[in-house]
Amino acid sequence: MSEIEAQDVAAIILEPVQGEGGFYQAPNDFMQRLRALCDDHGIMLICDEIQTGFGRTGKLFASEHSGIEPDLITVAKAMGGGFPVSGVIGKAAVIDSTKPGGLGGTYGGNPVACAAALATIAAIEDEGLVERSVNLGKRLVERLNEIKARDDVPAIGNVRGVGCMVAFELVKERGGNEPNPVLIGKLTAKVAEKGLILLSCGYFANTIRILVPLTIPEAHLEEGLNILEAALIEIA
Repeated sequence: MSEIEAQDVAAIILEPVQGEGGFYQAPNDFMQRLRALCDDHGIMLICDEIQTGFGRTGKLFASEHSGIEPDLITVAKAMGGGFPVSGVIGKAAVIDSTKPGGLGGTYGGNPVACAAALATIAAIEDEGLVERSVNLGKRLVERLNEIKARDDVPAIGNVRGVGCMVAFELVKERGGNEPNPVLIGKLTAKVAEKGLILLSCGYFANTIRILVPLTIPEAHLEEGLNILEAALIEIA
């Protein structure tokens, strides 16, 4: 831990919901107090929404859950529907303060990617994908808790989700919190054999993250969950 004077801090950057860190959501009161702290000291608050943005968490941006307004939001990935594109969203006072050429990026100005991004944003609005994210997330959490309750699968710890950004932990004993990262490797290998790709994350490497497409058909969602359940039974 280190200390620094407020006047020496240009910006605070955070993910409203951790990505690689394990899908932990920053508490609303923390986000609100952080916003107040930045306002009091003239510090910019920047939210990294590269993984959480564009409907993934049941809001267009995850920072909306806490009712705060960041000074800048970084975006990418979902914005282009698979095309390489990234961007920065910000308050006019911040964005307009840059001189010509002062804001750039590796993928800036690619006309095909920009067209893909515009089409993707239109589809999110027209198809109600932000609302669908909420329903998909509820189904994922419901099914994962059903699997957790089985007595023929490895011990599953915390199941958590914000919209359709869902994760669960493997632990060493039921009701415990001791991480079981060894089984995570076995699980990802087993589901891959069955045609399903899962990614792990988390500080203790014992968390599986689930980021299904917001356009996924319900039948495909259930197929994936069935594969996950069967694989957990096999590695138990």
